[in-house]
Amino acid sequence: MAKNRRFRDIKKGKVEVNSSTKIVNKPKIPFAKGTLRAKAFLTDIFMLFIPFIYFVIYVVMGSLEDASHEKLLTWGYSLLPFILLMTIFMYRDKGRTPGERSQSLRVIDYTTLEKPSLFSIIFRNITLVLTLIIPIAWFVMIFRKDSRTLHDFISNSCVIVEQDNSKNS
Repeated sequence: MAKNRRFRDIKKGKVEVNSSTKIVNKPKIPFAKGTLRAKAFLTDIFMLFIPFIYFVIYVVMGSLEDASHEKLLTWGYSLLPFILLMTIFMYRDKGRTPGERSQSLRVIDYTTLEKPSLFSIIFRNITLVLTLIIPIAWFVMIFRKDSRTLHDFISNSCVIVEQDNSKNS
């Protein structure tokens, strides 16, 4: 029977760990703070979403009064191109939207630490819009050290501060 090893004993060096035991040290990830993420999100809203909502209200629906009668259709017509445009930006620009680019942030896959796959980006952006409905989903970021939100957990992604070496030259 194998002897139980207590973590405390291994940490203090009283018991040696077998070389067959793999200990993988994950590199320290520079997670983005909630304030930077909020600035990036607001920038994306004003740069990408507001033009779509104005276009839908005044061109597609005809007027604000007509749009107010068909609220669900108005939101659907404006959110669909917003999700599509954010997905295109994130897929083409190393996991960054214009707001994340302005704050030097980047979305990466949490396990591989690389740019997320196209499916993961689409899934993340759809769950982002769905979590806007649930206020508690954004407050998760306040209580976590890594500032991951609910849609980050669902899509297995995280937002990091991008290290830019070109500024030092």
